[in-house]
Amino acid sequence: MPAVPTSLTPEPPHRPNQGPNPGPVQGPPWLVVEDLALRYGRKTIVEQLSFSLPQGAIACLLGPSGCGKTSVLRALAGFEPITAGRVSLDGRTLSEPGRVVPPEQRRIGMVFQDYALFPHLTVAQNVRFGLRGHPDADRRVAEMLDTVGLGHAARRYPHELSGGQQQRVALARALAPQPAVLLLDEPFSNLDVALREHLANEVRDILKATQTTAVLVTHDQHEAFAIADVVGVLADGRLQQWDTAYALYHRPANRRVAEFVGQGAFVHARVLDAHHLHLEVDGVSDAQSDLATDERMPFAPGTRVDVLLRPDDIVHDDASPLQARVVHKAFKGAEFLYTLALSNGTEVLSMVPSHHDHAIGEAIGIRLDMNHVVAFAHTPA
Repeated sequence: MPAVPTSLTPEPPHRPNQGPNPGPVQGPPWLVVEDLALRYGRKTIVEQLSFSLPQGAIACLLGPSGCGKTSVLRALAGFEPITAGRVSLDGRTLSEPGRVVPPEQRRIGMVFQDYALFPHLTVAQNVRFGLRGHPDADRRVAEMLDTVGLGHAARRYPHELSGGQQQRVALARALAPQPAVLLLDEPFSNLDVALREHLANEVRDILKATQTTAVLVTHDQHEAFAIADVVGVLADGRLQQWDTAYALYHRPANRRVAEFVGQGAFVHARVLDAHHLHLEVDGVSDAQSDLATDERMPFAPGTRVDVLLRPDDIVHDDASPLQARVVHKAFKGAEFLYTLALSNGTEVLSMVPSHHDHAIGEAIGIRLDMNHVVAFAHTPA
C-alpha cells in the first residue's frame, strides 16, 4: 500500500503555536497578546493565552459557548482588566495587571452581537457618531456607506433595514474612525443561516479592502473559516491551536481540536512499528487496515491509538465486502451525511452523493480512502 501521511501525537493538553509571531500569517507583530489570564474571583476563565497578528490580518477565536472568547474580546477592547499577561498594540502596552488603557484611547473599534445601532438616528447619523470632531466627517460617512454597499440608504433608519444591512451599518460605523484593530463579537448570530456565510464573505472583502486588522469571536466554524486568515480554537480555558482552517481540520494539534473542528469518528488501531499501524475494524481487508507513513510515530509497537476518520475518508462502494448499517442520515442537498454502524458497533460518518438515498437500517458497502491519517493516544471509554 502506498505511504499515507500521518499526524500522530501522544496528546498534549494543548499545543498552540508559540513565538513572537505564531501561526501562518506573516509580518511584524501589530496586535500582541502574551500569556493572558482572566479570572473572576476564584474562577479562571482563560489562562496562558498567547497570539499575535500583523497589520491587515483577520483572526478568529473559535470555541463553544462559555469558553471565554467574548471575555477575551472585552479584555482586548479594555472593558475587562486582565489578571496576568500583557496586551500590546504597535508596541504600546494596553493592558497588564494593574494597568488598563481606557477603551476610548486604544484605537480599537468593536461590532457588537446586537449591532447597538441608535434607533432614533439615520444610517448616516449612526456612522457619523464615531466621527465627532472629524474635519471631513461627511466625506468619510459617504465613503464608508459606499464601501459597505449602503450609500443609497443613508437617510433610512435602522428599523427600515434588514438584519444583514444593519450589520453592515454597524461595520461601517466601527470602520469610519479607521481603528488600528476591529473586534467583532459573534457578528452574524442574529442572521438566518443562508445569509451568514454570504455576509461573512462580504465582511472579509471589506476588511481586506480597508486593510483592517480584525479579531472575530464565534462558535460557528463555518463563519470562522469563511472570514479568518488564522483561527484559534479556544477550549477549557486555553488556546488549543492557532492555525489555518485547513490545518485545524487536517492536522489538529490534539483530540480536543479534532472533536470540535469538522466532523468525524475515532476507531481503534494498534501500532505495528515506527511507520505502520493496524486498524482494529472487523471486515476491513488487510490492504486497508495496515496503514503506512514516512513519518516516525511517537508510539511503541503494540500501543493502542485512536484514528480519526473524517466523512471523506469513508467512501460508498457497493462492490466493497465491508458492510455498514445506516443508523442516521442528514440531507445536505447535494449530499447525505450518513452515520454508519460497523459490525463491531463502531460508528463512522460518510458523505455520500444524494442520489444514493439509503434507508435507515439498510446495509451498504463502504471502503476507506485515506490520504492522511490523524491519530492520538487511545482514550478508554
